[in-house]
Amino acid sequence: MTNKEIIASIIDKLDYIDPETIPNIDLYMDQVTTFMDSNLQNSKRRSQDKILTKTMINNYAKNNLLPPPIKKKYSKDHILMLIFIYYLKNVLSINDIRTLLNPLSEKYFSSNSSTLSLEEIYKNIFQLESEQFNSLVKDVLKKFDRSKEMYADETDKDREFLQTLSFVSMLSFDVYVKKQMIERIIDEMHNDLQKESDPKKKNT
Repeated sequence: MTNKEIIASIIDKLDYIDPETIPNIDLYMDQVTTFMDSNLQNSKRRSQDKILTKTMINNYAKNNLLPPPIKKKYSKDHILMLIFIYYLKNVLSINDIRTLLNPLSEKYFSSNSSTLSLEEIYKNIFQLESEQFNSLVKDVLKKFDRSKEMYADETDKDREFLQTLSFVSMLSFDVYVKKQMIERIIDEMHNDLQKESDPKKKNT
């Protein structure tokens, strides 16, 4: 498979769980893991990889990333939170995810106190992501084409390796810069939340 075919296959595998497909009844843990696995299986790197396990769910609850189940059952909002966690954990630490998602959980999880539901927020965020999808694909293909311009004088085997290295390095640098930006934003968020919870820090 060529690198261009790999790009196309990854793009085809990007999943979005439509909230309409999430059951409106509360689910037991086994049902939650089965639902997540069946809906996100295309995003697995290897067929034997697990999307979500009982241990993961218990750890998320223990680390205050996920509200505890009610009578061992998980609601639609639980599943929406698990989807957020699933995507974010590939980029962020548990502490960063907690900083980012705790305000979401506290205000919008199973709450009628807000004009927005968690499902509406989820739909809005994924709509934003779908809007940037085409530009993302163009950027990746541009990096790929640029890497193929490199090392024209090398032997076939060396040229292929060096071009692949260049392509992966460009993608990695892009991820690195964006991750630095995300972490800085979350650090600021964390500082603001601490100031709100501790009046002594508001003036520092």
